[in-house]
Amino acid sequence: MEYLALLLSVLIGALLVITLKPNGKTVSVLLTFSGAYLLGITLTNFLPEVYNSGVKNVGFFIVIGLVVQLVLDFFSKGAEHGHFHHDGEKHFPYSLFISLNIHAFMEGLPLADHQHSDLLWAIVIHHLPIAMVLASFMMYSHWNKKLSVLFILLFGLMTPFGALLGGSIPFLMTYHIQINAIVAGVLLHISTIILFESSQNHKFNVIKFVAVLVGIVLALLI
Repeated sequence: MEYLALLLSVLIGALLVITLKPNGKTVSVLLTFSGAYLLGITLTNFLPEVYNSGVKNVGFFIVIGLVVQLVLDFFSKGAEHGHFHHDGEKHFPYSLFISLNIHAFMEGLPLADHQHSDLLWAIVIHHLPIAMVLASFMMYSHWNKKLSVLFILLFGLMTPFGALLGGSIPFLMTYHIQINAIVAGVLLHISTIILFESSQNHKFNVIKFVAVLVGIVLALLI
């Protein structure tokens, strides 16, 4: 059921774009809410658990996660936080495809022990607007349509795949705290960048501000 929710969040996001064609402002508000909720869950639930594990040098692995995401951003151009550049590109962006799926795979690793239901739903909510932005971008691109559909499908499958491997490969199970710390760094990077980018030109936006508050309050209530 958990794996199905992760896949459906991506498929539903793509289908909403195809059927309803929501405007950019709606998607942007959803993205802001998801970023705030993800940040709240990471700070209040996920990070404390990592630090209370008793493993030394946890902070070092969190920094590694931040650096890993910086590298992924270089190749994905910020796709993980809904930042796409549409420039009429005709060739399928394999670097975007690989980096975004690596990111999705890493997000699934902490879900292997089935004890992070709060993080699970934060990622589900996060993937919904990301899939919407990605599908919107694909609709106006000149990419091969079959490859585009495959992209969406694999993006939806990579997080469940990460959760599956995280609970079955001995190395990942042995060092799951260190891996969780790396993923925490990744999530901190993604969620904060979403919030920083939610205010264009540093202008105050009431709707997005409310979306941030609602996301953080919901995370605190979990």
